[in-house]
Amino acid sequence: MIRVSIAGASGYAGGELLRLLASHPQVSVGALAAGGRAGEPLGAVHPNLAMFADRMLVETSADALADADLVFLALPHGESAALAGQLPESVRIVDLGADFRLADPGAWSTYYGGGHAGTWTYGLPELPGAREAIRSATRVANPGCYPTSVALAMAPVLAAGLVEPDVVVVAASGTSGAGRKPTDALLATQVMGSMSAYKVGGSHQHTPEMEQTLSSAVGAPVTVSFTPMLAPMPRGILATVSAPVRGSVSRAQVREVLVGAYADEPFVHVLPEGQWPQTSSVGGSNAVHVQCAVDEHAGRVVVVSAIDNVGKGAAGQALQNANLMLSLDEGLGLSVNGVAP
Repeated sequence: MIRVSIAGASGYAGGELLRLLASHPQVSVGALAAGGRAGEPLGAVHPNLAMFADRMLVETSADALADADLVFLALPHGESAALAGQLPESVRIVDLGADFRLADPGAWSTYYGGGHAGTWTYGLPELPGAREAIRSATRVANPGCYPTSVALAMAPVLAAGLVEPDVVVVAASGTSGAGRKPTDALLATQVMGSMSAYKVGGSHQHTPEMEQTLSSAVGAPVTVSFTPMLAPMPRGILATVSAPVRGSVSRAQVREVLVGAYADEPFVHVLPEGQWPQTSSVGGSNAVHVQCAVDEHAGRVVVVSAIDNVGKGAAGQALQNANLMLSLDEGLGLSVNGVAP
C-alpha cells in the first residue's frame, strides 16, 4: 500500500481529503498533523469521519511526515514552504496552499506579502499538457478554488480565439472557502439569508493566479476583473465568466469548443442545451459542470461553471493530482456524482 500523510488534517480541506482517502483502494493513511488541535482525537474535530475517529492528531513536523510516500500540505497560505523544505526529496508533495502557485515574485509580494518560495508544477490536469507534467512531478501546487472554476470555464474559449483577453468574473463561494477559523463575518447570523461581495476591485489573492493560468492558455497576457461573493451555503462555487467576442461568434461555436476540450475528461461535463450549472449538483464530488451563452446585445461570451470548492476546488483535485503522481488511475477515490438533495 502507498502511504500518505496530511499536514493540516484538522481543517476543512484536510477533513475532506480523509473522507476521500477512506474509500481509496491503494493507499493507507499515515500521520495526521495539525496545529492548535494537535493532541486531540480526529473524531473531536471531524465527527463525520468515523473510520478515523480514534486517530490522534500530532504536531506538524517534518519528522512526523517524512516516512510517507506522499504528503498533502493543507496549510494556511505562507506556511507550506518551510515544511516542504524540510521533507526528503523522495517524498512527493501536493501543496493545497498558494505558496508555489505563482511564477511572478512581484505578484506574490503584492497579493500575499513576504518572500516568494518558488514555483511548482501547476496541478490542473484538464489544461493542455498539464497531465503529463503532473505525472512526472514530485512537487505539485494545487490550484485555488476560484481559479479552477474560472480556468475550466474560459481557457478553451480564449485558446480558440473566440474572445478578447479581457475577462470579467463574478463568482459566489460557500463559507467553507474562508477556512475554519471563526470570524464575525462567518457567523451564521451574518451569513444566513444574505449574500455579500468582498475584496472587490482586484484585491482578491486569486486574481493573479487566474491571470497567470488564462494567459498561459492563450499564450498572451489576459486581464481579469474579479468580484467574489460569499453565499449562504457551506460549500460550492458558481462562477459566471465572460469576455468580449472577437468578431462574429455563435453559441454553437462556443459550445463546440467546450465539448471538444472536455470530451475525454472524466470530471468536466458540458451540460445539455438549456441546462445550467448549480452547486447542489456537484456537492461532494470532483465534478465540474459547465454551460455557455453568447450575449449578442452586449457582445460577450458567457460561460458558467459550478464546482465543489472543497472537492474539485481543493481536496478532490489534490487527490486527482496525487493519483497521477503515483502512476495510479486518476479517478481512484473520487466521484463524478454529486450528493443531492
